[in-house]
Amino acid sequence: MRALPCSAFIVLAAAACVCRAVAPTPALMPAPGQWTIDTKFTHPQQIILRTGIDNKPKRFWYSLITLTNKTGTKVDFYPKCELKTDTFQIIPAGQNVTPDVFESVRNRHQAAYSFLESLAATDDKILAGEDNSKDIAVIWPDFDEKAKEIKIYITGLSNETAFVSHPVAKDKNGNPLIVFLRKTLELTYKLEGDPAQRSDANLIYESQRWVMR
Repeated sequence: MRALPCSAFIVLAAAACVCRAVAPTPALMPAPGQWTIDTKFTHPQQIILRTGIDNKPKRFWYSLITLTNKTGTKVDFYPKCELKTDTFQIIPAGQNVTPDVFESVRNRHQAAYSFLESLAATDDKILAGEDNSKDIAVIWPDFDEKAKEIKIYITGLSNETAFVSHPVAKDKNGNPLIVFLRKTLELTYKLEGDPAQRSDANLIYESQRWVMR
C-alpha cells in the first residue's frame, strides 16, 4: 500500500472525527415498518486452496452467518459485506474469490450447514419463519499481514436508513453532498501472531455493535 503524505492523514483524521460527530446511531426502538433480521455468525477462519489461473496456494478468510426472519412477512435482502483493516484496506466480500473456494468451504461444513449458500448466489428475499433461515458463507481473500485489527461490516440485515450531510464533499453549488447510510452490523477483532506465520494467526473477538454506515 502506498504511503499517504502527512497532510492526507490529517484530512482523513479530521473527516473521520466529523463523521463520528454527525453520523446517526441506529434507533433503540424500531419505527413502524422498520425491521432487523436475527443474525448469528461464526468467527472468521482460514482456508488455503490452489486456485486461479496460476494454481498457486492462496489464503482466504470466511465467516458463516445464519439469518432468520422473525418479522412475520418476507423482507428484501440486498447484502453488502466488507472487511476493513487498521492499515486502511477495505476488501469487499467475494473479491477475487472463485466458485471453487465456496465449494471447499461448503464441503468443510456440510454436516452442520447442509444448505449453505454463497453470498453472491443467495436470493434477494428472506421468507418469514425459522424454517426459512438462511446459512450464507461470506468469503474474503487474505488481507494485509501487517494488520493488527479488522472490522467486518455486514449491511442488508435491516431496512433502517438515514441521510446525512457529508462533512467535506460539496456539490457543484457548494452545498454538502448527501450521504445515504444503512444500519450495519460491525464486528471487531484483534489479530495476534507473527506475520511470517500466517497460518497461526489468532483472531480475538472484541465487540459487536450496530452502526449507520
